Amino acid sequence: MDIRRAGERYRGGDPSAGIESWHAFSFGPHYDPDNLRFGAVLACNEERLAPGAGFDEHPHSHTEIVTWVVEGELTHRDSTGRESVVRHGDVQRLSSAAGVRHVERNDGPGPLTFVQMWLAPLEPGGDPFYEVVRGIADSTPYALPEAGAMLHVRRLGPGERTAVPDGASTYVHVVRGDVRLDGAELHPGDAARITGAKGLEAEGVTEAELLVWEMNAA
Repeated sequence: MDIRRAGERYRGGDPSAGIESWHAFSFGPHYDPDNLRFGAVLACNEERLAPGAGFDEHPHSHTEIVTWVVEGELTHRDSTGRESVVRHGDVQRLSSAAGVRHVERNDGPGPLTFVQMWLAPLEPGGDPFYEVVRGIADSTPYALPEAGAMLHVRRLGPGERTAVPDGASTYVHVVRGDVRLDGAELHPGDAARITGAKGLEAEGVTEAELLVWEMNAA
């Protein structure tokens, strides 16, 4: 188990434009050949947008993009004509496939924080695909077969435990609260990269929320 602390993430964004970003994996000027991906996960970015701030239209291709809103409202528009507002509890997915362009903005009245995760598809190409699953429950994982992965959302109270899925590669990201995992305490923004997970449990130290990627390949 490789634990990566929130303070180790690379800082990006443009604070003068109301955009703050923290990247868990190598990107742009922060190139690190030893931190390019884990399993299918290519990126895990925490984005904070002030009201009225956002990312203008930009392209993606050959990437599965999954977004979890921590607080606020995320407005999404893309070149397939889809537009939606995503809130906490919703899972948003954009399969960029052979190519798509999109806009992400905070058009709401308050601050917006979201975690965006990029996964590598098993096969490149295809047609772009978009969906939002509203109010996902702890007991209902979100399957992403295109990347050989499954997302589990876990919410814990103090002293509550949950099994970490066994698998070739498991990526655990703490959204909020404090969690104990295999003897290590994790805090908001911390992550654990686990290879060959078997019989592990996460325990809430406080009220907590986790995003857990279960992946078929190392």
